[in-house]
Amino acid sequence: MSINQHKLWRIYLVAVDLISMTLSFIIAASFVVSEVDGVPFIEFFSIRISILNFIIFMGFSLIWYIVLDLSGAYYIRRLTTNKKAILKIIRITSLGSFILLVLSVIIHIRLVTPLFMVVFWLMTTTLAILSRIIFRFISRKTWVSGINLHNAVIVGTNNRAVKFARNLEQSPELGYRVMGFVDQKWQGSRRFEESGYPLLADFQNFPNFLRTHEVDEVIIDLPLNSFYQEASYIVGLCVQQGIIVRFLSDSLYLLFDMKLARAELEEIQDYVILSVYTGAMGGWPIHAKRAFDFLVSFLLIILLSPLFVMVAFLIKLTSPGGPVFFVQDRIGLRKRKIKVIKFRTMVPGAEQSLTALERFNEASGPVFKIKNDPRVTLLGRFLRKTSIDELPQLFNVLAGDMSLVGPRPLPLRDYAGFSQDWHRRRFSVKPGITCLWQIHGRSSLSQPFEKWMKMDMDYIDHWTLWLDFKILARTLPAIIHGKGAY
Repeated sequence: MSINQHKLWRIYLVAVDLISMTLSFIIAASFVVSEVDGVPFIEFFSIRISILNFIIFMGFSLIWYIVLDLSGAYYIRRLTTNKKAILKIIRITSLGSFILLVLSVIIHIRLVTPLFMVVFWLMTTTLAILSRIIFRFISRKTWVSGINLHNAVIVGTNNRAVKFARNLEQSPELGYRVMGFVDQKWQGSRRFEESGYPLLADFQNFPNFLRTHEVDEVIIDLPLNSFYQEASYIVGLCVQQGIIVRFLSDSLYLLFDMKLARAELEEIQDYVILSVYTGAMGGWPIHAKRAFDFLVSFLLIILLSPLFVMVAFLIKLTSPGGPVFFVQDRIGLRKRKIKVIKFRTMVPGAEQSLTALERFNEASGPVFKIKNDPRVTLLGRFLRKTSIDELPQLFNVLAGDMSLVGPRPLPLRDYAGFSQDWHRRRFSVKPGITCLWQIHGRSSLSQPFEKWMKMDMDYIDHWTLWLDFKILARTLPAIIHGKGAY
């Protein structure tokens, strides 16, 4: 699923869940209000709506959203069966209802009686399940049309691999596109030759294929007793670049060197597959990170809006020939292109003069840095020194393209200069506004590129929510110090 499609579905699910919760609350209240206060429901509703009640209800709505988000209600798993998805929704709504019960005891909400809780739970659970059924139905229609599919490459051309590819095609609700197969050409079975699937590369040329194509997942089906070296090499290659690896069996994955990776068994139809991935594939920590990103970016955009207006005015005043914002294509999660927003700090047309300045590059590796870049305006130097130019990226965070903390999004030019596959593992997580190397001197680091990459890998391999909080806490002092910003 593309990032934009994922955002639309997330908005749909969040809106439906909040509307369903509100409707369930009202219906449950209609069952018990006459028992509690001895007045008809309509009369109660007309006289009891106060600012305090409204604030309490909005607070619970926020808690309800956070509980659903942290519990994975908005994390879309393509391989989850309908039964597992329904059971998960039941667990989540049960947890949310229990929290409502606890809050009612703490703040003495007389309306929340046993009958209220039963009606509320039944309504929220039923509506949540219905919304997911509708979501799956529409998703299937979308994927059948060939839109927003996951790109999968299958390694191995035996009969079982070809059958699995056929099953994926015949199960469009899973949302996969089989790009083709990888194997030594002479290994292909007769069934594969008749299948019509392309042989994308052999083992030797597969690394280059991964570097130049948008591959979301690699599914391996090789006999490990005779292809251990090849399978181990492919796993290492994908782990380096942050690409999800799946096995079409419950193979002895411990045979592989997986110091940087984790594994998870999943079921799809009659198959048991082993998924190998780096970083955090899902679960409540990832959802907590997203919820935190959304809330903080939303609040900061509101609080900093006067600063945004003032900076926009100063940019137009000091450099009237160009736009206020500089929007650039950069590489985001899983090597998808995203448009990153910054305040413009350079003269109009600065991008066109980059080639002429390449020989003055002071940074090692593929990145481009000049301490006294002649394209930067006087105001732009101040904005860069204080990192104010990065603040519009809060809109990227709000939209879900970026996170508050994560590896910095790199321009297309820099990505084209990558020479080692392990560098590409940084694209297995969302890019961020701040990161480890930004709080350690930013561009002033000696041999910056290699150190940046190692810090990014360290962040991915040891990520926790607490690490994000520590980085955020140290970002402001780093900005105030201003070391390495130019």
